[in-house]
Amino acid sequence: AKGLLRRSALSCWSLLSRSPSSRPFSGIVSPSPERNMTIIQNVAVKDIFKIDVLAIPCTCKDQSVLALDAHLGGWQGRYKFQSKSWNSKVSVGVKSLYISSKPSLQKVNHKAVCVHVRAVSKNVEHPKSTEEQVLTTVGTVKTFVDIENIVWPSPDDDIPFWKQNFTKRLKLSSSSAASGVERHLNFDPDPLHVMHVTAEMAPIAKVGGLGDVVTGLARACMERGHRVDVLLPFYECISKDQIMDLNLATTFSSYHNGVWVLVNLYRGKVSGISVLLVQPSNHFFKGSQIYGGSYNELEAYLFFSRACLEWMQVTGNHPDIIHVHEWQTGALPLLYWDVYHHLSVKKPRIVLTIHNMEHYGECSVEELTMCGLDGRRYCSIDKAVDERTIGHNPERLSLLKGGIVYSNAVTTVSPTYVNETLCSGWLAGTLMQYREKYKGILNGIDSELWDPIKDPYLPAPFGAKDLRGKHICKHYVQRGLGLQFGSLKLNGDSLSESNRSPLVICITRLVAQKGIHLIRYAMSRIEQLYKASKKVKVLLTYSEELAHMLYAGADIVLIPSMFEPCGLTQMIGMKYGVIPLVRKTGGLADTVFDVEGHSNITRANGFIFEGIDEGSFNSALERAFNYYFKSPIWWMELVSKVMQLNNSWNKSVGEYIELYNYIRARQ
Repeated sequence: AKGLLRRSALSCWSLLSRSPSSRPFSGIVSPSPERNMTIIQNVAVKDIFKIDVLAIPCTCKDQSVLALDAHLGGWQGRYKFQSKSWNSKVSVGVKSLYISSKPSLQKVNHKAVCVHVRAVSKNVEHPKSTEEQVLTTVGTVKTFVDIENIVWPSPDDDIPFWKQNFTKRLKLSSSSAASGVERHLNFDPDPLHVMHVTAEMAPIAKVGGLGDVVTGLARACMERGHRVDVLLPFYECISKDQIMDLNLATTFSSYHNGVWVLVNLYRGKVSGISVLLVQPSNHFFKGSQIYGGSYNELEAYLFFSRACLEWMQVTGNHPDIIHVHEWQTGALPLLYWDVYHHLSVKKPRIVLTIHNMEHYGECSVEELTMCGLDGRRYCSIDKAVDERTIGHNPERLSLLKGGIVYSNAVTTVSPTYVNETLCSGWLAGTLMQYREKYKGILNGIDSELWDPIKDPYLPAPFGAKDLRGKHICKHYVQRGLGLQFGSLKLNGDSLSESNRSPLVICITRLVAQKGIHLIRYAMSRIEQLYKASKKVKVLLTYSEELAHMLYAGADIVLIPSMFEPCGLTQMIGMKYGVIPLVRKTGGLADTVFDVEGHSNITRANGFIFEGIDEGSFNSALERAFNYYFKSPIWWMELVSKVMQLNNSWNKSVGEYIELYNYIRARQ
């Protein structure tokens, strides 16, 4: 109710359960493509790790800096040292870096080192300049794990393992993410200024996938050299610890229901992305959670939409593109074209992204009038009337429909969902009328926020070529949740599980869309197969930290959705080595391909069923279990394969930039 999203972590079937200058610096020769020539070794001697870099595949005539990003059990630090001048195609030499895991840095529960190598060139013409040009990013993950020193969690702990204090790790991770924004070399020649206006942004104000999409798309555009800002309500529950350089930027007033309300606008950085936080002086956005506060959410988001435009008006900040998301900001296109475009805000063009067509933003004429528009003008079939209420007294409006009509371009989050929405639902007629400006662009995942190599929430890092950390994460989660577990065995460089059985998870909102009846069936099916206790755990809670840990530990993720516009769960799961089991719909059909019978075996990456009945679901579940138990080598090869799939925003951001350029106003 009222948009409150709750995430259930269901664990079943568990025995083991641009800062760089756009101009090239002098002396740089293009990077060598031979990235795999970088060799990283590490040797653990008590509490000291020695890392030797044996080859750096890049070319540079000037004195350079070799930067090593080291991740030590969730702790992150960057160490730099001078190298000699390089003038050969591949410079070979040995550089050593010593990292101490002593408690003065941070207490860690195990020994694991992941190393990331970057070669950068200083601007030698201006030695004091801090600008750097990244030549190449190379590196191979190699971890050393001391299982005996891990402090394993227990369900009897006073503080659950996912509620430990991650503040220091998150700050370091945010700093690392910020530096990552600067690493892309292929800047677009005609940079844009894009402002996202949104109700969510990960990680500071995230309830569902909307927050992940905004952050990931913003970062991907920045990596292409574009200027990006995110406008977000300053919810009272936002943790300020995750916002860097937070400061009051300006104060202004915005209209609401006959009065002008004082607004503070704060500026800061989240994961390296510029964030503008709108804080009204009234009761809007107060409360302990993003949605479900004591205020009228519809009125609050109408106010927010106008306040964003008012800020652009009074400060002269006019972007090329205003990118609005979901019904919460659906009134902004109406306000822009019917009010602010007639004032001084003439430059921007508007993109609306629909993340879920189920949420229409139902609104009365009187409520829309509160933001300064004449609500009666929009009560027509060609504007914003909810066609389901025609002839009712009173008729209702839809902010989402108004946004579709008034935006320059409309996108949704997968190609298949475009086809589905054009064929069903009361908005299908409106979407068909505006078919030429309606496009499906598949979401991606933010590879900075979702990366098991440097995830600050995990007890051990891991990569596609070294899965030992994943075994540890699985064992860690099972023990912490009180699920039955076996033992881990370290034999030289290999780590194995005894009594190997799959850990299956479902991370979802508990709504009919997500296939609750099939989730319940999965639980009962497990209870039928295994009479013993400690096989199923249900957690009716929302926890970003727990979600990261479940992805890291799981073998299979269930997504039995009745409809799914895109879905990030399957893409995040694969990044963490989890095999998706999904119903064929929406974005799930665009990203998951069955291992049996698929014409392109290289695309096969999961298990699919098409019906909405328990029999169809059970058939896919049984197939997955059979492969897991009977073909363990094949299964681990599949895990490694899905981890290397590219579901990042780098694939889709080009389509958004092409769309932005198509609709932008040219001088």
